[in-house]
Amino acid sequence: MRSFFQSIFGKATPKQVQILPQDVTIVLEPGQTLLEAALANGIAYPHDCTVGTCASCKTRLKQGRVREATPFGYTLSKAELDAGYILACQAFPRDELTVVEIDPPSADLPPVEQFAATIVATEPLTHDILKVTIQTDRPVHYLAGRYANVRVPGWPRFRCYSFANAPQRKGRNVLEFYIRKVPAGEFTEALFRGELDGQPLEMEAPQGTFHLHGGDAPMLCIAGGSGLAPLVSILEHARANRIKRDCILLFGARTEGDLYQLEAIGNIAANWQGEFRFIPVLSHEPEHSDWTGARGLVTEHIPADFCEGAEGYLCGPPPMIDAAIARLLDNRLPLEKIFYDKFTDGRNS
Repeated sequence: MRSFFQSIFGKATPKQVQILPQDVTIVLEPGQTLLEAALANGIAYPHDCTVGTCASCKTRLKQGRVREATPFGYTLSKAELDAGYILACQAFPRDELTVVEIDPPSADLPPVEQFAATIVATEPLTHDILKVTIQTDRPVHYLAGRYANVRVPGWPRFRCYSFANAPQRKGRNVLEFYIRKVPAGEFTEALFRGELDGQPLEMEAPQGTFHLHGGDAPMLCIAGGSGLAPLVSILEHARANRIKRDCILLFGARTEGDLYQLEAIGNIAANWQGEFRFIPVLSHEPEHSDWTGARGLVTEHIPADFCEGAEGYLCGPPPMIDAAIARLLDNRLPLEKIFYDKFTDGRNS
């Protein structure tokens, strides 16, 4: 039937994609996503999960139209959608020529490698967050802010967890993670029961594109839940390297019992080069408790006067990220100065 229509109307014109700033044009095979076509042509295209949850393949659509395999809005914010961003792993180009723009690959990002790993220690931080220490068969080289994919051998998929400790020049083979328990999550339920202690694991690392960008711009960091992990890694690395930048760390939690790593944050603040303010915000603290700090949603406490000339670093659940991006844009912080890592349940259950 296909050959019959082709004999009448002629062979369909191949779809092409031009990728900027590399200025490379590729031809798509039928049924290929933008990301699949780029990788098949040997292009170093940022990506990780390939299922539309990590946002590593976030791409600006400059020309043409695409069809979404799954809605981009599940991962991208409204502001990003309005600015023309798509997810390459979920995009099927519809026009003869599609033009997209990606960030050029950074020479500073270490390559992804495979490691054998073992859980050597766990420590409850809150009722639903566990500090997990994992030892690998050799040092892992990563930038603060990035994450690892972890899997039990034989299990069908990897889970994604951000490094919580700062990297070292020679790499680390003892790594810390803050892992939140996902209700009915196969991996985290077994982890919290202690069933994975001492079990062999497979690890792919480092993953992701979230990291501290160079310069001396003030840093506005916003964390929610286990999203504190990559920010502690970034801040501890900056402190150890005596990076001088003013910083505000906003940490959103439900109650005072959900705050954790306060001593580590205090140590960072005490040794920070520049001004450092830590603002914990509780959304569900009982009204008559002795808590005297900030209350409400963490995004309600973003200081407008700090946003001018700053960079935003956001880690946590999607609603928090989306609300924070909207608030930062209202305070005239440009979208290209906002960097984030969304912590969805699907990536670590």
